Amino acid sequence: MSRIDPAIDGLQAYVVGGAVRDALLQQPAGDRDWVVVGATPAEMEARGFIPVGGDFPVFLHPRTKEEFALARTERKSGRGYKGFTFYTGTDVTLEDDLQRRDLTINAIARHADGTLVDPCGGLADLQAGVLRHVGAAFSEDPVRLLRLARFAARFPTFTVAPETMEQAALLVESGEVDALVPERVWQEVAKGLMTERPGRMFEVLSQSGALARVMPELVYGDEIGIELAKAHRQGLSLASRYAILCRLTPESDALSRRVRAPSECASHAVLLREMLAGLDAQDADTALSLMERCDVLRKPQRFKELLQACACVREVDQSAWHARLQAVCSVDAGAIARTCEDRSNIPAAVRGARLQALQALFS
Repeated sequence: MSRIDPAIDGLQAYVVGGAVRDALLQQPAGDRDWVVVGATPAEMEARGFIPVGGDFPVFLHPRTKEEFALARTERKSGRGYKGFTFYTGTDVTLEDDLQRRDLTINAIARHADGTLVDPCGGLADLQAGVLRHVGAAFSEDPVRLLRLARFAARFPTFTVAPETMEQAALLVESGEVDALVPERVWQEVAKGLMTERPGRMFEVLSQSGALARVMPELVYGDEIGIELAKAHRQGLSLASRYAILCRLTPESDALSRRVRAPSECASHAVLLREMLAGLDAQDADTALSLMERCDVLRKPQRFKELLQACACVREVDQSAWHARLQAVCSVDAGAIARTCEDRSNIPAAVRGARLQALQALFS
């Protein structure tokens, strides 16, 4: 977007946050977020911006649909991440807005002409590889603890400043972390699971004392972190990574309900434990029973994905299981049904044919 864009021509508009950080790290940038200083909602609408904000004025660019928020300050007024009162007057400066952000590396702004504004020392922390909170307000918003943990997973070579871990612990001690809503917890956990070193997210949450409060059912160990890193290298799906995260957690269903995990993720978590327990099947009947429990005929691709997840945990002969899957799926249930005079015999006849197809592989 250039300075001659009529929608922003004359506005004090700055790209902020992740897009600036990732560009400085020479990493692919996602969506750009903008902050506008010295403007009113009426002025933004007059320029064609579309208002979409709830708690504070946010607008969509009329052409690019990028988000433009008016510069704001915030004051703690209640529990949780929604317990804030916002002020967006024209006297709020860019520096005021940046001072309310979570981490210094996310508090760098870039003007449309390329000029950087860095009042919180984010550039120095980027160069030093440090995750550091901007100010004392960090301990007022529990979402910032989740984001700290997620960024620790995304940037595994970065250290967490000791004073920032102290602030994270304050969020737990004060009870603020208990005000987190399930949807926001899942949103951050899902993002963290898709990073380079997902396990580090849960390590930071554990170190701060938050993991036992946010995900009390989760049984986490160092081996899970190693397996999740392997899952990232293998490019596994979110559902498969969540299943690995939960593989030591007998109450994964309760955890999934707590964080409102999607049903696909919840079912993967249960089935992965089933498969890990049944992969050493020594006979056709045991193998078929496992595949039946995994509903392979309706969801063969899910079975293959779960085999990949199993391979991140232990050695798996995936080719042998693929052959068994193909043998089971190759049985023509319709043809068998047409030969059965008594329809009540169809299920047993079909299963017998599948068992026979598997026995050929085991023999």
